[in-house]
Amino acid sequence: MIILSLCDYSGIWSRPYEEAGYLVIRVDLKHGHDVRLMEFPKQRIHGVIMAPPCTVFASSGARWERSREDMIEGLSVVDACLRYVAICNPQWWVLENPIGKLARYLGPPAMRFDPCDFGDPYTKRTCLWGTFTKPQPTKVTPTLGSKMHTQYGGKSERTKELRSATPEGFARAFFEANP
Repeated sequence: MIILSLCDYSGIWSRPYEEAGYLVIRVDLKHGHDVRLMEFPKQRIHGVIMAPPCTVFASSGARWERSREDMIEGLSVVDACLRYVAICNPQWWVLENPIGKLARYLGPPAMRFDPCDFGDPYTKRTCLWGTFTKPQPTKVTPTLGSKMHTQYGGKSERTKELRSATPEGFARAFFEANP
């Protein structure tokens, strides 16, 4: 079975599928592949994971003004992801983004979570949209608080990549609920 993982630079979210023997196709601009240029698939797609860049959408960045062009650029990636869902008609699909402006364009999320809900001891309020089975929580105390600010502040590409990495506990729980 094929899992399409869009805007998944770290590969953490799709790794449990890969380890279970699924064919995972990762499409990320940092790997040289633009989701906006994807063509109609030649094979049946089982599931689609999407984590479009949150730079213009995240509430944590609300203090920085976003231009109309910034918003159009960000939404063009989200639109391309959702276009692919429409043409693939997968068994399940999910789009992730931190709490923020994206709900203005996609409506209310199907689910919200913090990494500590799935065994990773920190907070980062995250929203999920899509058609999927909600994973079973395994809550722990968020002893690290919001490490996005305490450990991953700054504007470098490296800190942006660290902030955007999918929590491993959530990735495993999502896989178990959506084989």
